[in-house]
Amino acid sequence: MNPELFHHQHPYKPFIPKNATKLIVGTLPPPRFTTGELKEDDVDFCYGSRDGMLWQIIDRIFDLDLKFENTPEAVKQRKDFLASKGIGICDTVESCRRDKIDASDLGMLHVELRDLIGILRQHPEIDTLLFTGGNSKNGPEFFFRKLLKHHDIKIKVISNDVPRVHQFLLDGRPINTVSLTAPSGSANRAIGSMELYKHLKKQDPEFNTIDFRVLQYRQFFED
Repeated sequence: MNPELFHHQHPYKPFIPKNATKLIVGTLPPPRFTTGELKEDDVDFCYGSRDGMLWQIIDRIFDLDLKFENTPEAVKQRKDFLASKGIGICDTVESCRRDKIDASDLGMLHVELRDLIGILRQHPEIDTLLFTGGNSKNGPEFFFRKLLKHHDIKIKVISNDVPRVHQFLLDGRPINTVSLTAPSGSANRAIGSMELYKHLKKQDPEFNTIDFRVLQYRQFFED
């Protein structure tokens, strides 16, 4: 392995409340979270990047009045919310190497995955995985499917509509997966090409891509 490659280590352990029934599953936060060079409006927690939209979306769905700043209070707000709703966060990637220091999923090399199957066995109440993206290469669903294949676990389609829903059995226990539209700017073009988005935009010219995600995410975070 090239020693000059950047070692992108996940800075956060899985956050899984005892009452968790849902798990948000991504890959890695941007490299600055590993090096500790956070910006003033980053939050030192999962999905805390100022450039990400997940917490903006959750804030709007639940009217949380979250703080978007690098403070302990902002972290506590998010942990308290997750615990109150029985939602955990466990990304698929433990670490990777990079020749270019950025947050690109495609740029990940020598990827080490977390044992998400083992983690699910430790938390028998979890019945839903919320992937922050689809099955594109090096995305969270892509890596999770590799884990399923390694364990010889089959996965079947429940709904092919976006966001796609699949299901697999873990020791006889059904677990659903939901492929949410990614909460990053890179997914805006894909949203713009969706017929549903075009229809809603035509009805309300002020409707935007975050509004679209709020509508999509709401049904899976609230139920």
